Amino acid sequence: MYGKAYTPWDWQEALKEEAEKAGIDFLSTPFDKTSVDFLEDLHVAAYKIASFELVDIPLIDYVASKNKPVILSTGMGSFEEIKEAVDTIRKYHNQIVLLKCSSAYPAISDEMNLLTMVDMKGKFGCLVGLSDHSMGSLGAVAAVAMGANVIEKHFCLSRDIENPDSSFSMEPQEFADMVHDIRVVEKAKGKVFYGPAEQEKDSMVFRKSLFAVKDIKSGELLTEENVRVIRPGYGMKPKYLGRILGKKALCDVGRGTPISREIAGEDG
Repeated sequence: MYGKAYTPWDWQEALKEEAEKAGIDFLSTPFDKTSVDFLEDLHVAAYKIASFELVDIPLIDYVASKNKPVILSTGMGSFEEIKEAVDTIRKYHNQIVLLKCSSAYPAISDEMNLLTMVDMKGKFGCLVGLSDHSMGSLGAVAAVAMGANVIEKHFCLSRDIENPDSSFSMEPQEFADMVHDIRVVEKAKGKVFYGPAEQEKDSMVFRKSLFAVKDIKSGELLTEENVRVIRPGYGMKPKYLGRILGKKALCDVGRGTPISREIAGEDG
């Protein structure tokens, strides 16, 4: 399988040049030290370690010694195996991205366990993402909603061109649709924010507030008969109803007037 699936060495420089023309960062996954040396000569900006190499600590150590960011897939990895790999990389103070991965082809949703990605972010204190071998884009989009910083997805020009990855790879339009959906989710996640959003401000008027439902003379008591909680939201907040009941109106109030502190003598 590796013989069929690997990218020939003599393609890589040309691929890197094409990627850079398109504004894409070039990555290539090494499987031994000679591959690392080859990629160093190409001046790659970061390294990706495949799930099956998670336990190859000598390789990970050699990659980490190049002092570049390391993206580490964690398929099949126990917590202890992941920690050993992370500790190895951290000796060199590299940036680390841990990718949750189900090393099945294709992966099924029942075994993706995306919550593990969130747990890894908390336990290891690093960026996380998803190496997604499932069909479609739902897993990737969900992962972004849960905090993924990186998505790895297999890509092909056409699934009709047979190779070891084609059956679970995305065709160009599918990939573009996934990226679009991810960008929408990123915007929807937004930031921690309480209070009315800009689009909601016009709806504030549809809240309830305190209104006079009968004519009230100055000095007359405010009661449940002449003050009610109704819409719109121009008056005092409903929480003040109990505080103003039994108080004397400070001025004449016409039916349908919102109750204000000038009328009831209360802040709000």
